[in-house]
Amino acid sequence: MKHLAIDIGASSGRAIVGEVVDGKLNLTEVYRFDNGLVERGGHLCWDIDALAENVIAGLVAAHEQGLTPETVGIDTWAVDYVLLDEAGERIGDTVAYRDGRTEGVREDLERAGVLSFAEHYERSGIQFQRFNTAYQLVAQKREHPEELERARIFLMIPDYLGYVLTGVAANEYTNASTTALVGARSRTWDDELIERLGLPRGIFQRILEPGEALGQLVPAVRERVGFDATVIAPATHDTGSAWLAVPAADPAAAYLSSGTWSLLGCENTEPVTTPASARANFTNEGGAYGTYRYLKNIMGMWMVQSIRRELGPRADGKLPSFDTLIDEAFAAHGDFPLLDVDADRFLAPDSMVEEVRAACREAGGPVPEEPGELVRCVYDSLAADYARAISELGELTGVPRTCVNIVGGGSQNRYMNQATANACGVPVFAGPTEGTALGNLIVQLIASGEVADLAAAREMVRASFDVRRIDPQH
Repeated sequence: MKHLAIDIGASSGRAIVGEVVDGKLNLTEVYRFDNGLVERGGHLCWDIDALAENVIAGLVAAHEQGLTPETVGIDTWAVDYVLLDEAGERIGDTVAYRDGRTEGVREDLERAGVLSFAEHYERSGIQFQRFNTAYQLVAQKREHPEELERARIFLMIPDYLGYVLTGVAANEYTNASTTALVGARSRTWDDELIERLGLPRGIFQRILEPGEALGQLVPAVRERVGFDATVIAPATHDTGSAWLAVPAADPAAAYLSSGTWSLLGCENTEPVTTPASARANFTNEGGAYGTYRYLKNIMGMWMVQSIRRELGPRADGKLPSFDTLIDEAFAAHGDFPLLDVDADRFLAPDSMVEEVRAACREAGGPVPEEPGELVRCVYDSLAADYARAISELGELTGVPRTCVNIVGGGSQNRYMNQATANACGVPVFAGPTEGTALGNLIVQLIASGEVADLAAAREMVRASFDVRRIDPQH
C-alpha cells in the first residue's frame, strides 16, 4: 500500500509518498511548493486558497507519477484557524500567528479578572505564547465580533484542508490541544474556559484522535485528482508527527524537532501542570496514542531563514544555500553576544538583520556584519537556549537528559548539531531529516494495519534511515 503525507510548514510544503518495502519505509517526494505570509486588511495572513490548491496538486502529482495512495494525511503548524459560516463558506482572512493582533490580550484578561494565566495553564497545560489560539479568538472577537457571530464551524489549518478534501468538519486532537482550550487531562474541549472567554461553544467540532478516518474524497476533488483515497487524521500538528518519528533508544533522551521552530522536550504519559512548569513556560501538547509532548517552543531557524531572504541574491543571482551559510558560520570569527532568541522582537521584525545587530549593540558585544557572523551569532544563541531548556527539562521531570535526538530539516545543519552538543554537553543524534512526514506516514501505516504499533514503527525508522552521532567538543 502507498500512503501520502502532505507536510506543510511556514515556508514550504511537500507531498511525500511512503511505502513499506522489505521491512523498510521508502519515501518519494512527488511535489513541493512555497508558503509564506501575505498582508491583507492590515494583518499578516496565510493564503489559504493557495494552500488548498497545492494540497490537491500534491495528490495529482502522486497519481501522475504512478504512486497513487490509498490513504492521505495532512499536517501543518499549530494555533492558526479558519471559521466557516452556516453554508460552509469561509469567514474573513486566515490571520497568521506572527500577526500582532494578540498583543496584550493575556494581560487584559488578567486585569479584568476573566482568567489568570496560572489557572489557564493548570487547566490546559499549554505554555504562554502571545499567539495562542485562545488569545487569537479573543482578539478577533474584539475587532470583528460579527465574524464570530456568523461562525458555525471552527477548524485548525490542517482540519480545514481535510475539510476541503472530504467535506467533513472535525478537530484533530494534537492540533486542538494547542488552542489552550482543551483540558490537559480530559483531552476534550474545556467548556468552562470557552465560556469564560466569551467564545461560542457550538463552533468547536468533535475531536478526532490520530489514526481516525476523516472520510473519502468528495466527488469534485476525486474528479480532479483521478482517484479516491481515505483521508486519515495523522498527528496534524507537525511537531506531533515529528515526535512520533524520533528513533530514540534511550528513555532519558531529549527530543528536538528542528525547523522554522525548535520544539525541545520529551514524551510523557501524563501532563505536568505544576506552578514550576508554568514558570518555566513548558507546554503539554497532546500527542498520539495517549502521550503528551512536554516541550518548550524555541525560535528555531526562522531567524536565519529571514536573514537569508533579506540579504538577497549573490553574484549568481541566487540566494545563498543554507550549506553555504553554514560554511560561512564555521569560518566566522568573533565572540558575539548570546541573544534571547525567544524575545518578541524577533517574531516578525521589519529587518531581522538590523534587529540582530541592534540586540548585539544593546548587549554591549561585537556587532556581526558579514552573513557568516550574523548566522553564527544566531546559531550560537539557539544552542545556548537549547542547553537552558534541557537543564530545565531535567529539573522539572526529575530525569537528567543523556542525549539529544534531533529530527527535521534542522538535523542536517552541521554547525547547529555541533554547537548543540557543545552547549548541552551530551551527544547529539541527528536524523532522520523527514521527521514530520515520517510521523504522518507512521499514523497512516498503523491505521492501515501495516505496522502493529508505535514501538514497531520507531524500530522501522531506525532500520530505514541513517542517524548521525555528534559528540561534544571542548
